[in-house]
Amino acid sequence: MNRIAEGDQGAVQECLTAYGGLVWSLARRMLRNSDDAEDAVQEIFVDVWKNAGRFDPSQASETTFIAMIARRRLIDRIRFAQRRLAPDSLEDVLTEPSEAGNKAIEMAVEARDAFMALSQLRPEQRQVLQLAIVHGMSHQEISDRTGMPLGTDKTHARRGLIQAREILGVTDLNSGKEVSV
Repeated sequence: MNRIAEGDQGAVQECLTAYGGLVWSLARRMLRNSDDAEDAVQEIFVDVWKNAGRFDPSQASETTFIAMIARRRLIDRIRFAQRRLAPDSLEDVLTEPSEAGNKAIEMAVEARDAFMALSQLRPEQRQVLQLAIVHGMSHQEISDRTGMPLGTDKTHARRGLIQAREILGVTDLNSGKEVSV
């Protein structure tokens, strides 16, 4: 890693040879598409080159250092893909298909009920839950987008979920008792 950090091209090739199989196997295991895995492997090795100067042999081995960079990059890629695939509005999710089986109809009814419960929440709670559930945003991303402090964002999410469960009559997970509507 030190040689890579110093710009030694030979060290770059040695690293690719030594750890390419490891990174490729991690990418193939975590990603479904081989094209995505190839792209991810390239991104991972770019990150390895960029972060080679941060390698500390007293903290971890080179293998562990590279595997952690790979794992983090792959998780980021998966999270990004999940967010990108689910930007539908709640109204779109609630559309009942004309020729659907019982399962699809049940899901549409449950989605409608959930939408109705969300519509009864305070506007701040509804906004936070929609950003989290529909758009897949983290608490920090919601906080950045809304301008609310992180703790306030988390409080709105928790209280909104509790109130939505009460509206829906969902069983309280802690007590096992049904929450009254």
